[in-house]
Amino acid sequence: MITDGGGVPLAITLTGGNRNDVTQLMPLIEAIPAVRGKRGRPRSRPEAVYADRAYDHDKYRRLVRAKGIQPFIARRGTEHGSGLGVHRWVVEHAFALLHWFRRLRIRWEIRDDIHEAFRSIACSIICWRRLKINSLC
Repeated sequence: MITDGGGVPLAITLTGGNRNDVTQLMPLIEAIPAVRGKRGRPRSRPEAVYADRAYDHDKYRRLVRAKGIQPFIARRGTEHGSGLGVHRWVVEHAFALLHWFRRLRIRWEIRDDIHEAFRSIACSIICWRRLKINSLC
């Protein structure tokens, strides 16, 4: 899952249980829809990506930089306390929100398309709740 700075899911993929997380980094970045903001051309990519140690590969750092995105990825073998947790908790919170939905907490469906449909509905509900909260402020 890749989220914006507020915890709104932007893109999410489904893989097998034993796949490395880093294999889904580029498909997730490419799946981010264009974000319309101020006048002009819509931004199609974020400015920076914050990731944990599972994504620490020089090959993927180069690929992310080639897309015009600054990678902030913790290095393996270094002490904890790099400061990335300040940004990474947003994604962990989004996963916790997905686990509020009982059908997603434990996968009972055999078919991928059914599970992806429930996941899409859950992400839509999370986005709607964020928009509802922000419109009240």
